Amino acid sequence: MTRLALLRHGHTAWNRAGQIQGRSDIPLDVEARAELAGYSLPEPWAEATLWSSPLSRAVETAQLVAGRDPIGAEALTEMNWGDWEGKRGVDLIEQPGSGYRHIEDWGWDYRPPAGESPAELWARLEPWLAALRGDNLAVCHIGIMRVILAKAWGWGFDGPAPFKVKRNRLFIVDLSPLRPVAEPVRLLKRQVP
Repeated sequence: MTRLALLRHGHTAWNRAGQIQGRSDIPLDVEARAELAGYSLPEPWAEATLWSSPLSRAVETAQLVAGRDPIGAEALTEMNWGDWEGKRGVDLIEQPGSGYRHIEDWGWDYRPPAGESPAELWARLEPWLAALRGDNLAVCHIGIMRVILAKAWGWGFDGPAPFKVKRNRLFIVDLSPLRPVAEPVRLLKRQVP
């Protein structure tokens, strides 16, 4: 069996401000670093092959919760939000003609200006997923997680998602066939000596 646990990176200043990050390499904020240092991975995920997006917020999240360096995977780089990176979704939705939509109205071919669609992101992820063996844990981004979980759940970015991506939880899928296999698993609080 080949399984993949997905973990979203910790907060950044842009997350807290509601700004779209995409491929912008925004670091974790001080509060996120302190919070993540208080967590560890539950078994068997503490021993899984550890992957991360090459963006610093994901690499550092992996290092903090796993206590080791991850293997970088370009495929795990966040969805390209093109011209909308750095902007706030709430502002874009209020601008007539911006083209910005809520996730429930995307569909697989929705693309930000000069950006990447969920279908294009899946095409980037699929070969990486096909090469995995055994238990794997990927520290990545909400866009990556949404696309993988959408495929696993059979959701087409049309209507409410059958899952909600939360931080400090592992979202686990079986890769053959691609399907969700468990409820999200919380990270463990580290024992203070």
